[in-house]
Amino acid sequence: MSSNSAVPSGPRKWLKMPHTFVILIFLTLVAGILTYVVPAGEFERVKNEATGKTLLVPGSYAHVDPNPVTLWDIPKSIVSGLVDSADVVFFILIIGGVFQIITSSGTIEAVTGRVARSFSNKGIWVIPVFITLFSVGGFTMGMSTEVMVFVPIGIAIARALKFDAMTGTAMISLGASCGFTAGLLNPFNVGLAQAIAQIPIFSGLWLRVILLVILIVITSLYIMRYASRVKNSPESSLVYELEQSADDKPVDLSNLPSIQLRHVLIILTVAVSFVMLIWGVSKQDWWMEELAALFLSMGVISGFCAGYGPSRIAAEFVKGAKDITYGALIIGFARSIVVVLDHGNVIDSIVNSLAIAVGHLPESVQVLGMYVFQNIMNVFITSGSGMAATTMPIMVPLSDLLGITRQTTVLAFQLGDGFSNMILPTSSALMGSLAVSGIPYQKWVRFFWPLLAIWFVLGAIFVVVAQIIGYH
Repeated sequence: MSSNSAVPSGPRKWLKMPHTFVILIFLTLVAGILTYVVPAGEFERVKNEATGKTLLVPGSYAHVDPNPVTLWDIPKSIVSGLVDSADVVFFILIIGGVFQIITSSGTIEAVTGRVARSFSNKGIWVIPVFITLFSVGGFTMGMSTEVMVFVPIGIAIARALKFDAMTGTAMISLGASCGFTAGLLNPFNVGLAQAIAQIPIFSGLWLRVILLVILIVITSLYIMRYASRVKNSPESSLVYELEQSADDKPVDLSNLPSIQLRHVLIILTVAVSFVMLIWGVSKQDWWMEELAALFLSMGVISGFCAGYGPSRIAAEFVKGAKDITYGALIIGFARSIVVVLDHGNVIDSIVNSLAIAVGHLPESVQVLGMYVFQNIMNVFITSGSGMAATTMPIMVPLSDLLGITRQTTVLAFQLGDGFSNMILPTSSALMGSLAVSGIPYQKWVRFFWPLLAIWFVLGAIFVVVAQIIGYH
């Protein structure tokens, strides 16, 4: 047989999904084209003393001189994207190095082995437990990007229970996403949006609780169905190749490693670090710099607890950081899309055009138009607080004119802000989790898009119901 016979030919060769970097560069080029097509414009902005955020002034939109990007600006934007997202990129590299130190000590294997034995006959129920647990982090302190630090633990537990990395990543990241989207007590999306809308902070809680419960149930069932299929037939895993090459193969339940003193000391170090993380984020406004310092310290202390010397700690750290470099770079490449749009002064133009389009919709579908508007805007502004500061000053007066309650407007915002974060390549929360897990973006999209469709329909139902009942 000739060597050429193994090479794909014809349509199948061209239908193969491109490399993730190719997709991101293509999207950056599309953004560059938009700077020529979309008229440049800006809103006036003022600082709100109550929230400390810079808000748009409704009705202040005005055209400005065009500033289309050049072909030379495209590679420059990628570099600028890497610089702008340096805190997240280096945070991911540090996480990779730290968890390699912990993993090399055998602690994760020992702990997950015990968990696997405890759940050996009912392992599938670990999924809703983790989804519920991480939803609390999502709806209280707005856990999103930070969730990536827990992904390696979720993957280790999933593999110990004969599932795969996709299951472990999903039950962690989608759990936080459910909580973030429902936003019961989330100050970064719902709290800020309600402050801008001038309605009581965290009011309308009852409907958001119902939303959270339904999201947890639907998401749990979806992941459990996939995990059961993988357990019964490992070849059906969407990341089967990743599982075959994984260093941490599923734990043999009949030969569990014992938890030793060094494992206990490392577990205590990790637990104290996570308590400090929650305290720092919720009380001290910690962000990437402080979190990176916290996890770097956690890694060094864990290495000493494992009995390693300084050189062994450094060697393990470098190994873990090297393994995660590909995923970390994706964050910067994705950021280049927003850099190009911002450079071309077209983001405000897109906001203004979409707001006008919503206002011209038939009355019966205006609330759905507002919901779709927020979903579209999340493509360009993936920060919850950033999108609240950008879109809510426009949507609130518009909703007053359309007879839509301000509480419903906030609901449309939070659903539009939350759902699509788990599929957008510009989302640092998603790309960070994928970087840590090693799951290709294309594989994640294939896994997640049916659930996203379910979420999107659910959100539409909720905003329509909210409008019908005059949600306050």
